Amino acid sequence: MPVKMLLDKGNVPIKIYTEEIESSALDQLKQIAQLPFIHSHIAAMPDVHTGIGATVGSVIPTKGAIIPSAVGVDIGCGMNALRLSLSASQLPDNLKAVRLAIEEVVPVGFDMHRAPQAQRSTVQSLNQGLEKILEKHPAIVKMIKRIYETWTQQLGTLGGGNHFIEVCLDEQQAVWIMLHSGSRGIGNVMGRYFIDLAKQEAEQQGIVLPNRDLAYFREGAQHFEDYVEAVQWAQDYALSNRREMMRLILAALRKVFPHFEVTKEAINCHHNYVAIEQHFGEQVYLTRKGAISAREGELGIIPGSMGAKSYIVRGKGNAESFCSCSHGAGRRMSRTQAKKQFNQEDMLLQTQGVECRKDSGVIDEIPQAYKDIDEVMANQVDLVEVVHTLKQVICVKG
Repeated sequence: MPVKMLLDKGNVPIKIYTEEIESSALDQLKQIAQLPFIHSHIAAMPDVHTGIGATVGSVIPTKGAIIPSAVGVDIGCGMNALRLSLSASQLPDNLKAVRLAIEEVVPVGFDMHRAPQAQRSTVQSLNQGLEKILEKHPAIVKMIKRIYETWTQQLGTLGGGNHFIEVCLDEQQAVWIMLHSGSRGIGNVMGRYFIDLAKQEAEQQGIVLPNRDLAYFREGAQHFEDYVEAVQWAQDYALSNRREMMRLILAALRKVFPHFEVTKEAINCHHNYVAIEQHFGEQVYLTRKGAISAREGELGIIPGSMGAKSYIVRGKGNAESFCSCSHGAGRRMSRTQAKKQFNQEDMLLQTQGVECRKDSGVIDEIPQAYKDIDEVMANQVDLVEVVHTLKQVICVKG
């Protein structure tokens, strides 16, 4: 499908790949479009919905400036997936033991490892980069308890919210491991710190903004390069976090299934980040907030809700979307709304056939709180092609 909606009420147009969008998300997009440094247009993916600070599912090209709240507080959040030599017939009828084996090695929610689990070289490399950032911004240290112990012991942990680990089956009944997580507490702290710093600078300089959440750093300004450095570090941390979790999961599965191989190289993709890219004849800072890169031939991951299908896709390099596509199904309702509207019985019905938590603590992640993934995919046939269709049989949530 081509662009479904076109808004032209700001400094640049807004091209939206769905007709299912709340008025509050439209308001956020219109506010972003008023900023003076947006290049060409803004693209909103089929899973677009209202976000904190900026719209989730938005792709924002900027010239000479970056908006920290558009990157968000879960910097580098993204996906990792790989295929195993196991098939559905090799899985036990009752999958609870497999889920518990994964939960035993990967802490979820607020839990973390009792001691660092990642390789020493990974920890040392990340520590060198972090120390440079903290030397210039020591206030970050005060924002997180026992900062060194926390970030090293959270490396290889899931977190909460919509983060998950899944065991899935593809159309050939091959087993896949797929996970979704980000830069944990340290990324959250960095995100909040620089968002607040941008707001302070805007107030001090008397910059008039359509929304104070859209405060930005100008290229060449005092903290611009510091923010770019922090974002890159958090993206590296998030990638390392997913790789470490995957290593722990594979080790746990080998205790249950001693003989299997990884048959498809890991697919990794960020969906909350900023990168320097070339679009419409200009080099820009491209912020993807809840969107993944979908350059021609590039593999990506688009997960559905915990009761729906997910997809491995190949990008088509669509210029209008800035070579991007959706990062998932996208929420239809807030977490608070979901908790009010649904109960534990609804959760049981909507997650039939999936081995997962079904208690009241995960009702905010109930499938019907999300958009229909099939409709989301239908709205982006110009952006990606489906390579594999996955259906989860195990889902681990924080």
